[in-house]
Amino acid sequence: EVLPAIVVCSLTFAGVLFFVTNNYGPDLAVILASIAALIALVLVMKFWQPSQVFRLEGDVEVSAERKTHTTGEIVSAWSPYMLLVAFVLAWRFPPLQAVLNTVTYQFGVPGLHEAIMRVPPITPEPSNYAAMYNFNWLTAAGTSCFLSAFAASLLLGMSPGKFVGVVGSVLHQLSKPLLTIASVLALAFLMNYAGMTSTLGLAFAATGPLFPAFSAMLGWTGVFLTGSDTASNALFGTLQVVTANEIGLNPILTASSNAATGVMGKMVSLQSIAVAVAATGMASSDEGKLFRTTLKHSIILMIFMAIVTMIFAYILPQFVPQP
Repeated sequence: EVLPAIVVCSLTFAGVLFFVTNNYGPDLAVILASIAALIALVLVMKFWQPSQVFRLEGDVEVSAERKTHTTGEIVSAWSPYMLLVAFVLAWRFPPLQAVLNTVTYQFGVPGLHEAIMRVPPITPEPSNYAAMYNFNWLTAAGTSCFLSAFAASLLLGMSPGKFVGVVGSVLHQLSKPLLTIASVLALAFLMNYAGMTSTLGLAFAATGPLFPAFSAMLGWTGVFLTGSDTASNALFGTLQVVTANEIGLNPILTASSNAATGVMGKMVSLQSIAVAVAATGMASSDEGKLFRTTLKHSIILMIFMAIVTMIFAYILPQFVPQP
């Protein structure tokens, strides 16, 4: 019923993602791919409509006059996204980065910097483990995102006071997720500097040729447990690299598999299900039903990604960039 829309969005997203990551880097890859998929879906809907409109049980069809929008209104609605892309691209401009980096401050973490010795097989030679804190408050991607949001508020006629209020409301709404992600990142640093990640990586090396499949499963498990691809990468990224180096695999492949397969676990993470239920007005008792419905799809996609990782590891390794 909706296959044409799915195919167009999927191919557009994948194509733009592939092009951007291979030519411009990872910073804007998902954002540009998502915007391109949105535009593609809008264009498809101009020429194609599903034969039936999906409605939830109890929904009542409401007839409303179709409203048209001027070009200015459409540009205004898209302006926050366009500004976001413009700011992030500008932040990657080397001359601007050089200027912004003049206020970047780096220092070794007291009591930790080079206080830990790493030895083979984790490193080729014994070496001190650096622990540098890079306070790049201006060159960080988050700064460009915040400034793009502020510029969008001015363009849309929002007063500074209202903008501050909206930012405060967002921070309050996201306080728990922010605390969760910060805690997971702290745990990841603790595991790395305590040697736990390296130890686990050496243990996973025992899986040998099957590790590419286990690599995908690790990424899925990380997002299922934490609800965040970022947190999963922080937890298991070093483990993936250590294990790959130990058994002679490409670490870029295993780290990428961790991130790519983690997306498949997003649909069954408890945090995502709770957000979906709350956002759609479903009863909290429906969380279990939603989990059972999405679990089979999530597992099938995880297995598919495990197979894809195995193919790139042993059949098509030339398509994976070398470290």
